[in-house]
Amino acid sequence: MRFYSTNNTNKKRTFVTLKDAVLRGLAPDGGLFMPQKIPRLPNNFFKKIQTLSFQDISFIIAKSFLSPDISENDLRKIIDQAINFDAPLKKLSDDTFVLELFNGPTAAFKDFGARFMARLMKHLMGNIKSKLIVLVATSGDTGSAVASGFLNIKGTQVVILYPSGRISNLQEKLLTTMGNNTIALEIKGTFDDCQRLVKQAFIDVELNKHLRLTSANSINIARLLPQLFYYFYGWSQLKNYDKEVVISVPSGNFGNLTAGLIAKKMGLPIAKFIAATNINDVFGEYLTTGTFRPRPSQPTISNAMDVGHPSNLARILELYDHDVNKIRTDISHARFTDAQTKKAVFQVYKKYHYIMDPHAAVGYLGLTHYFKNHSGGRGIFLATAHPAKFSEITKKILKQNLEIPKRLKIHLQRKKQSVVLSNEFATFKDFLLNLVF
Repeated sequence: MRFYSTNNTNKKRTFVTLKDAVLRGLAPDGGLFMPQKIPRLPNNFFKKIQTLSFQDISFIIAKSFLSPDISENDLRKIIDQAINFDAPLKKLSDDTFVLELFNGPTAAFKDFGARFMARLMKHLMGNIKSKLIVLVATSGDTGSAVASGFLNIKGTQVVILYPSGRISNLQEKLLTTMGNNTIALEIKGTFDDCQRLVKQAFIDVELNKHLRLTSANSINIARLLPQLFYYFYGWSQLKNYDKEVVISVPSGNFGNLTAGLIAKKMGLPIAKFIAATNINDVFGEYLTTGTFRPRPSQPTISNAMDVGHPSNLARILELYDHDVNKIRTDISHARFTDAQTKKAVFQVYKKYHYIMDPHAAVGYLGLTHYFKNHSGGRGIFLATAHPAKFSEITKKILKQNLEIPKRLKIHLQRKKQSVVLSNEFATFKDFLLNLVF
């Protein structure tokens, strides 16, 4: 399949190959790559989906986008190596379910995309000898997932940008202690500053003349496509389909929601998606007014969602022909404060003995808010990170310690290693030009 830029508004679009789209990350015109078409899955796929493994489902979906560019044999190897942990659907009540996406190496949903992307990039690079520099802006979980996904992948150097003082202690430890082929840049600013620096790097002529740059954020189509896999797999675990299904997605940069919308376009029978946000609700404002007004993000306890200028809105607009009324037919929205988020964590634990991280709590709130006015359906909300990654917050709410998984605990004993930079592009550019391999 070929891909085009969201900034390419000409009737006669320019298309690039899978290799160009993945290894570039961001289009030369600053747009995000989109597939030439969204493939529609056949009805028999949904009839047999309950008999398929997570890996089988992932392979079928990936093949619909990546074949024949990637042979079935090579693609199967990539899937089996990348999607080697579960995404179980847990039942809280007859009509409320949580899809747990935090069973990977860094305990966040970003592990699915990062592991798949790293292996796909390695395959596409082939015999290219020049170092590929993977730039990634993170608001919490993306950085460590990418660092883990690319760990010891030959020919790659990962550069992570994160906002100083705006992520949890464990999140910071994870992305600053990977070492090997990873460098962590602690930016004096917000996540939006980090994302801006990465985007500027891709369109800077001098940088691209001397360095081979690519992105590992969800602006890279190779990070986005694997996120489709768990929507289909989660739906397959429902077993009973006698009611409409809605999915609440805790949303920040909107890559996760975009993946869900693509899954719906492919035939996944989801009646509605709920874009659940914290107080950084520029998307909700857009749905209400039809005007997109980006602004600086405000810090919250659901920090991975502290985004004031979500990149993937460009893809959502493209999916719906830039028509806000069409978008409203598939997406509902609700915003929640930190106080509401904390209350939800406490109430769900008291009622169901289930511990949510703050981001999952926002997703849960989105679901309950929707069902106040729309009864009779079944709801799934996404748990995007292990609650132990936010143990300082959950401990205060629940008055108890959380057991930290061993795969995370080892990073707490390691020494943080980061380079502190201003949020000025000239400083960041100078750093990249002086990288020593």
